[in-house]
Amino acid sequence: MLLLSLVLAALLSFSMGALPHEDFLQCLSLRSNDSSTISSVIYTRNNPSYSTVLESTIRNLRFNSTNTPKPLVIVTPSRTSHFQATISCSRKHGLQIRTRSGGHDYEGLSYVAKVPFVVVDLVNFRSVDVDVENRVAWVQAGAILGEVYYRIAEKSRTLSFAGGVFYSIGVGGYISGGGFGLLFRKYGTGGDNVIDAQFIDVNGRILDRKSMGEDLFWAIRGGGGGSFGIVLAWKLKLVPVPATVTVFSVSRTLEQNATQLILRWQEIAHQLPDEMNPDVSMFSVNSTQDERKTILASFSSLFLGTIDELLPIMQQRFPELGLSRQDCSEMSWIESILYFNQLQNQPLEILLNRTFRNPLGGQYYKIKSDYVKEPISETALNGLFSRLSDEEASSAIIIFMAYGGIMDRIPEEATPFPHRAGNLYKIYYNVNWQEQDDVNSQKYIDWSRRVYNYMTPFVSKSPREAYANYRDLDLGSNNVGITSYTQASVWGRKYFKNNFDRLVQVKTKIDPENFFKHEQSIPPLH
Repeated sequence: MLLLSLVLAALLSFSMGALPHEDFLQCLSLRSNDSSTISSVIYTRNNPSYSTVLESTIRNLRFNSTNTPKPLVIVTPSRTSHFQATISCSRKHGLQIRTRSGGHDYEGLSYVAKVPFVVVDLVNFRSVDVDVENRVAWVQAGAILGEVYYRIAEKSRTLSFAGGVFYSIGVGGYISGGGFGLLFRKYGTGGDNVIDAQFIDVNGRILDRKSMGEDLFWAIRGGGGGSFGIVLAWKLKLVPVPATVTVFSVSRTLEQNATQLILRWQEIAHQLPDEMNPDVSMFSVNSTQDERKTILASFSSLFLGTIDELLPIMQQRFPELGLSRQDCSEMSWIESILYFNQLQNQPLEILLNRTFRNPLGGQYYKIKSDYVKEPISETALNGLFSRLSDEEASSAIIIFMAYGGIMDRIPEEATPFPHRAGNLYKIYYNVNWQEQDDVNSQKYIDWSRRVYNYMTPFVSKSPREAYANYRDLDLGSNNVGITSYTQASVWGRKYFKNNFDRLVQVKTKIDPENFFKHEQSIPPLH
């Protein structure tokens, strides 16, 4: 305790006047049961490592400007007692907590707040314990998906977790928002494949599935991060994958009949075998004929099987695409993760590197999402292509991601993630730009909003659905002060549909004073 007191005194001696975090730091010194370790996981703005730690997983550089609010303190817990002390002292001294796993919150809510706040960064809480015999893994919430995939592959090349595509996504936030990924048409979402959890609530209690109860266990597997408490670890169900999988990509421009292929894709993609994960990516390119802009559509998929098994399926179901053996590549499941991250020919160890590479372009971006219940007409597609040809869309990409498969057979109330039967596909809108053009960021954001508005007649309605992990504050946000149920339901029903009311009930029970909150957190009933 003496060592910690000296360290904190030194930290405070550089502070300017009496600031809220001074009392917070003093509280940590009194509250901590392991004073020899907590001092090494505290970073104030005077600490030379503060900026490095803060910026280490800021994935969207829109939220790393000089005007972006910064935390008073960053805590990187290495023990559960560090979480308990941080929660207790934040409550006592009126500081909000923002919990960061991998830093992929698209609106920066895991490390930005408009009120005095503390970031709890899970970088030191990322062990992965794989049990091949029982096909389970205990994974701490700070691990990235790449670490999970790598540790599983170390022990078995025919098991995996139904996780996301991008390897640097944090497991904590990924599952908290539901978890969409390469295997979701075969095995469901990440949240569907969680069988236990370790969780800390507002009172510092460490709970597992049995002690937290089924309502809270339900809520944390898709109800959005930062609403109920802090998930410390997940017990994941591991699922079988074949020794050999196949990937393919076929690209066509508008002049090469891309529009007709997309129309046909809309009709059949959701009916393809569960072992496939078909999508079509669209972006503008210069035409090779006359250098005018055109749209390139790239049809791709993972297939859990060999090329010889895939080709007859495609020839029967989607002959118009003309898929050939030359368009396909066979590899192991873990190698397909490298493929979809555009890291072919890299060693598997690159999956352990938490440094972010964005396969889709710039590090400044705005994301939106939609769900489609009925095929979009050729006229409507042409209007979308016209907007993709705008100057602001030079680095934009729109992806149609097929649904169907097991998602049609899991009830929408199984977890808070409600996007199940009835969806043909999800739309992912990404407009991004480079640092030198960040002064013009508003024109790119405005473009994304215009495209989103244009798509209104063609997508889901009442509510217009959106994916919680593609966070979008344009859908609505809570007040900084008291969170209104009516206000929150505007965005909440888009993410969770009818599951929103059950989430509110869980929140009211577990965190009635609304300590864990942000601009799109679930509100308690008052």
